[in-house]
This record gives sequence, C-alpha cells and structure tokens, in this order.
Amino acid sequence: MRYDQIDLPTLAERLIAARKAANVTQEAAANYLKMSRPTFIAIEKAARRPKPEELIKLAELYKEPLNKLLREDARPPQLRPHLRSILDTASDGQQELEAAIAQLGGYIDDYQYLEKLLEAKSVTHFPPPVRVGPSPVERFAEHCAQEERARLKLGAHQPIYTPRKILEEAGLHVFVGKLDSKLAGLYVFVPDFGYCILVNRQHPKERRHWTIAHEYGHFLIDRDRPGVDYVKPMQRKPENERFADSFANAFLMPEPGVQRRFYEEVERTGDFKVADLCRMADHFAVSLMAMSLRLEALGLIPRGSWDNISESRVPPRTLRQQAAGSEPHDDDSEEPYPQRYKLLAVQAFEGEKITEGQLAKLLRCSRIQAREIVEQYSKTRDDGESSVPISLMHSLLAHPAG
Repeated sequence: MRYDQIDLPTLAERLIAARKAANVTQEAAANYLKMSRPTFIAIEKAARRPKPEELIKLAELYKEPLNKLLREDARPPQLRPHLRSILDTASDGQQELEAAIAQLGGYIDDYQYLEKLLEAKSVTHFPPPVRVGPSPVERFAEHCAQEERARLKLGAHQPIYTPRKILEEAGLHVFVGKLDSKLAGLYVFVPDFGYCILVNRQHPKERRHWTIAHEYGHFLIDRDRPGVDYVKPMQRKPENERFADSFANAFLMPEPGVQRRFYEEVERTGDFKVADLCRMADHFAVSLMAMSLRLEALGLIPRGSWDNISESRVPPRTLRQQAAGSEPHDDDSEEPYPQRYKLLAVQAFEGEKITEGQLAKLLRCSRIQAREIVEQYSKTRDDGESSVPISLMHSLLAHPAG
C-alpha cells in the first residue's frame, strides 16, 4: 500500500472510531501529537493527511493495530449518526453510551474484515419484518413469538436456556461486552451483514437472556431503526418497546409451557408458594420479577404479587437460593464474540492471513491466550468436528457434493 494512496475519508473515520473506543478526547490526542486542536480536527475531517509518524503515535495512544487503521476494506459501520437522537436526549451517561457504541462498531468492523479475508459471507436470509395490525400490540407480539419458536424448532412448551446460541445459528450476531450498568443492550442492522446485538456482561445471566430476546423483538418489528435499551426505560413506552417486551415474555416463557408448569406445581402441593415461583423462574431461566409478572399477566396469580415480593426485606436472589436449588441445564457462552467470529479468526491465522499479534487483537486477549484458543480449536477439529463455521440456515441443496 502506498502512503499517498490511502483513502483519507476512510482513514479519518477509522481514526475517529479508534479514538472514541479508547475514550480519548480530541484535545488529549492533539496534545499527544504536540499539535493544535484545529490541526488535529483537520485530520479527523480528512482535510489534512497525517504524517506516518503521527499515525504510529495515534495507534499507540488508541492501543489499536496500525494495520487496522489502514485497512482498505469497507468503512466501519456508521452507528453513531443513527443513534444521534438518543445521544442528544441522554442528559447523563453520554460518554458511557459513546464508548458502548464504539465497542459494538469495533466488533462489527473486525467481523466484516474477517469475512472479507476468508470470503465467508454471513447469513442474510432473515424472516421478513412484521407490521403491527389493529389488534393490541401485546397480543400480536405473543403471536409473533409463537411463530418464531415454531420456525426455530423450539417447541411450544420448552424453556430456552441458550438464546444467544440459537439466534446466532439463525444468523444474528450477538456480542457481550462490559457496559455501563444503566445500559442493557444496543442493537443495529447492518446491510449485507446482519443484525447485531451488544449485551451487558455485567448483568446477571437471566437479565442477559431477557435483553437478547427483547432485542430480537426489535429485529422483527423495526430492524432498520438502531437503538439502545436502558435498564430503567422511559415511563411511557412507545409501541415498538411494548412489542419487544411482550415478545421477550412469550419467547422465553411460552404460555402453554408456563401454564403446564404452573398447574403441575399446584397439583403437587395444592398451593403455589414463593418457593414454587422461584423454581419456575429457574426452570425458564428468567428473573424472579419476569416470572412473577408473566404469571400475573396470564391471570395465574393475583395482580400485585411481585410488588409484595419486592417490598419484602428478602432479596430475590436470596429467595431463589433458599428454594430447592437450580436445575442443571446448558448455559450460553459469555465470550465477547460469536463462535463463528472466533472460528474465522483462528482459520485466518492458520491460513497465514494474519499474524499471531493480529489474532490476539481480534480475539481481545493476550498472545498466550490466543495460542491456547488455536490449540483448543485444533484438538476439536482432530476429534472429527468440522472446522468450517456453518449456520443451521445453510442450504444443503444449494451446494451439492461434487
């Protein structure tokens, strides 16, 4: 690559994304380069070509590989402009939100880079968007959840213990990152790539399950409108938020399955106690609040039951621990990136398309950890498992064996 042929707008956007991801201000970066702030702004506006030594220093400051800043492939997704209204209306926590958006943008950028490097296209055959009809949005969301459970072969009664894995196999990209405690998740649809979700690692497993299902509801109803979900949403929820809430309820806690489990508990003891509620919440892998409100909405327990529980002096976590104990079941991966992303990164390294240092950067780990991941991947392949990342939506008829 010739330095004088680098596309300045692309370089400028990558520099901006890297600076925000590193939580560095324009003034701090300008001081680091020992130049005026207007001169630095000219670099980010693609009005001034940075000198090679300046690029090297910025890569060091942002803790970003120089080769990533100089990538010639597609520019990083423009998430921030789409979320402009949210940033403008957020009175506090704007810096944390900016960092979360930059984190999601960085993951998407690296994922697209790996796909291009290995010529591995993402699944883009998604169910068509849904449109709310004249019926109440909550009822329509229940219907959509039943349809999606049927489409994904999840059954009408069974709980979902690995929503991330299931939706990733259906073509979605779910990332897990350390976000501000007020943020539950971010979602955005990237053309020719797919729907991307960033979930807060710091939240409990049950909360992450809820966020993933909630964001999938957004994917169905308004996938072209990126957004942010907060732990404490606005008081008057718009229609799309009410749809996503109701969809998550019905997707994780299907009405037939909830009713069956409820009546089994009542038949066993002749009553339904707080301990039974805890066991049901554990069975469906949701929070105690979500389980209680779902039972209230279905008319199985009195309205206000959750209010009585939450007003007591015993924390919900303590109540669940005092119940009969958790049921053994599979759990979703807590890795920051999808399984397919990791496999692509390892394959790029084994194919000598990236260096060990680049692999470690892509996997967000040390070189030692990167070597261990490659070794683990090699053992899995030697055990007879396929080394090619494949989706459940992959057609076996479109590519017959030759």
